[in-house]
Amino acid sequence: MTSRVEQLALERSGQRLKYEPDEKIGVIVVDHFPALGTLTALRFLEWVQANPGGVVSLPTGKTPEYFIKEVQRFLRGWDQKSIQQELESYGIDPAIKPDLQSLHFVQIDEFYPIDPAQHNSFYNYVQKFYIQGFQFDPARALLINCHEIGLPPGKSLEQVWPDGHVDLSLRYRKPVTRLEQIQKEVLERIDTWCIEYEERIRALGGIGFFLGGIGPDGHIGFNISGSDFFSTTRLTQTNYETQAAAAGDLGGIEISRNRLVITIGLSTITYNPDCVAVIIAAGEAKAEIVAQSVRQPMNIRYPATVLQKLPHARFFLTRGAAKLLRERQAQLLANQPDFTEEQIEKILVDMSLAFRKRIRDLQQSDFEQDRFGRLLLEVGLPVSETTANTEARLRRKIDAGIELETGRRFLHTEPHHDDIMLGYLPYVVRHIREHSNQHFFVTLTSGFTAVTNSFMIRRLENLLGMMNGKHNGAFIEFLDTLEKAPDLEFEKDVDVWIYLDGVASYSEEKKIEGYSRRLARNIMQLYQINNRTALEKKIRELITYFQNQYPGQKDAPDKQQLKGMCREWEGDCLWGYFGWHSDSIDHLRLGFYKGDIFNEEPTMERDVQPVLELFRRVRPDIVTVALDPEASGPDTHYKVLQAINEALKLYRQETHPTPDITVIGYRNVWYRFHPSEADIFVPVSLNMFALQDNSFKNSFLSQKDASFPSYEYDGPFSELAQRIQVEQYEKLKICLGSEYFNHHQSALIRATRGMVFLKKLTPDEFHRFSRELRKSTENR
Repeated sequence: MTSRVEQLALERSGQRLKYEPDEKIGVIVVDHFPALGTLTALRFLEWVQANPGGVVSLPTGKTPEYFIKEVQRFLRGWDQKSIQQELESYGIDPAIKPDLQSLHFVQIDEFYPIDPAQHNSFYNYVQKFYIQGFQFDPARALLINCHEIGLPPGKSLEQVWPDGHVDLSLRYRKPVTRLEQIQKEVLERIDTWCIEYEERIRALGGIGFFLGGIGPDGHIGFNISGSDFFSTTRLTQTNYETQAAAAGDLGGIEISRNRLVITIGLSTITYNPDCVAVIIAAGEAKAEIVAQSVRQPMNIRYPATVLQKLPHARFFLTRGAAKLLRERQAQLLANQPDFTEEQIEKILVDMSLAFRKRIRDLQQSDFEQDRFGRLLLEVGLPVSETTANTEARLRRKIDAGIELETGRRFLHTEPHHDDIMLGYLPYVVRHIREHSNQHFFVTLTSGFTAVTNSFMIRRLENLLGMMNGKHNGAFIEFLDTLEKAPDLEFEKDVDVWIYLDGVASYSEEKKIEGYSRRLARNIMQLYQINNRTALEKKIRELITYFQNQYPGQKDAPDKQQLKGMCREWEGDCLWGYFGWHSDSIDHLRLGFYKGDIFNEEPTMERDVQPVLELFRRVRPDIVTVALDPEASGPDTHYKVLQAINEALKLYRQETHPTPDITVIGYRNVWYRFHPSEADIFVPVSLNMFALQDNSFKNSFLSQKDASFPSYEYDGPFSELAQRIQVEQYEKLKICLGSEYFNHHQSALIRATRGMVFLKKLTPDEFHRFSRELRKSTENR
């Protein structure tokens, strides 16, 4: 049984709710992330209309951004004619305004221990966006406030858990110290509180409307992979995937590894058999776990499969997140009048990988066994010709990766300071070695959120040591010169050369001198300091500031800028590796990037104009762009893409004759191209892997310890990038056969052990790619 909102959404999508027996839970697919928010908001408001006084449980984090914005937009404009017409078009009666104040609200989860006043606590999030933002009645809210759970009178969280670590073995063993005795008693009271929290939810009849995201391991709430389907509200540990996903909220994996969580259980969610449970997921990065959660029978490895108990459970997905729902995708292809070459290539590549056969060895029987292969047979495509054409397409892509552009002006763009190197450094290096090319590098955001407080303290203490050391005459002389210099940019590149001399000579002293020079320069410039005494005073103030900030706390704007300048220094060091100096490197610090939970949208004057001015100065022939297909994941990627798109459009309009520009799209550790989606396969050798890893670990010192890692790999991003490139090579080796690589006439191909996938677009193709997302974001 579907609701009216769901029925109309299904009609718009042209798909069924469930493709049985492949899918075990109902699914509704929308085009993109903003539309996901709209659909979810409408389904929520529809449910509230029908269930005044009901019990709702809503998520935290970035995933519900558009849901929250859309609910607020509809409620604010409820009496406006345009909003009423929109509501009616989606099946909602505008005569009944939902009464959100009548609802009971249940907080899903919380880190433990965490001060509820911290901006990165879920309690704080709930207060800001739901209690205040939705105007829920606080008296009807069940909240998880760590200050009110289990603490003895007069004791604080810091006193009970001085290092932030909670030892759950105290539940079962005897305490050794007086502190452990207190901690054991607190754990007992927390467990009792969790039982009472569960009882209060069930006394209300259970949750009527549950909305959640889905974690990389399939967790809903903090019910991680392996959670008992009969689990209730509890204090529990998490796994690495969840810790990595939470690192950004908590100020680094070092913190999230030691945090426990309080979460409602899977049986808490399913207790009410009439519960409308909606899981929302956006982007291709979620496609694998979504497919497992929707297609698998109930299995504790995939916690969301428990929702199969609920007839009203749904997955609301973007097209990317639904990408691996096989029968759904097959039906979409079957309804097309014909197949594109890219679609045919994808089917054959997937068949090759599934059967572990070269594409040329695929037989009619293989096509008959494969759901998508049968579609190709049904439209009469000959097997031998189709396999030959697909193999030729893959070979041409490798040939394109071998070819070198000459006499071109490259503008390499990246949202964050390590996106280029993690995405396509081998392509950059090969074109740097062709000396007729010119290269310009630009990072569009400050990237300060990736710099931890502990990193800043270490750098500042090193700077103090350089200023006060007995044998640092050269550094003191540098400070004297800096005091007198009319421009603090004076000999800025020398900082990089000194640091890289230290890298080459394995000299920690020289490396410290290099980055301390730049840090001193940055502090003097940022705070308009012109003497050593004031500089030392400011350094000590900064150390105190960072020592007193809790991990993950939003910094003051000047501290954000200083952290960002540290990231800019790292980018300068990377390109210094290859001989490029600051004239070829730009750091735009676009204003939408402010470190908030939800970043602002780019604006023309603030964010597009600086990019346009860069186009005018560089006059590029080739522009590279981080290509985010669905405005999901790191939303910085999407917003940077939109700023570049608008700037490129304006630049081409104002320049006569219209410049001939090629756009190269790349993805890095957050996203993958399927081989069929890419046009250029760039070979990567062992030598290039060594360069990639060495340059990352020596340039990006703030990232070396992987404080904000991927959930896929517990280590530095350079190592994950290598793993991805090796995986991409292994796929091609299956498709083409190892003989193709081992006996190729080119030594470059014989030396290949990895592949970088890139997508080539014309400006018009790039504009079209961006336009629909932009339109949907602005005209909701």
